[in-house]
Amino acid sequence: MPRVHAEITGKINPRRRHRTCPRAVKRARHNQYRIKKPGEPASVRHAGPPTVRLYPIQPRAA
Repeated sequence: MPRVHAEITGKINPRRRHRTCPRAVKRARHNQYRIKKPGEPASVRHAGPPTVRLYPIQPRAA
């Protein structure tokens, strides 16, 4: 297990962009996308990158 954990954490991912852009449309069409509300911003700016947490896997009892 330590070898697998080291393999997963050994590869560094590129820096993530600080943004969230939910799928929304300005005008209603024949699709499933939600409609933007008046005064809703185009995207949300975050103060920092997302937090990535790795949790240990608990083995199941056989």
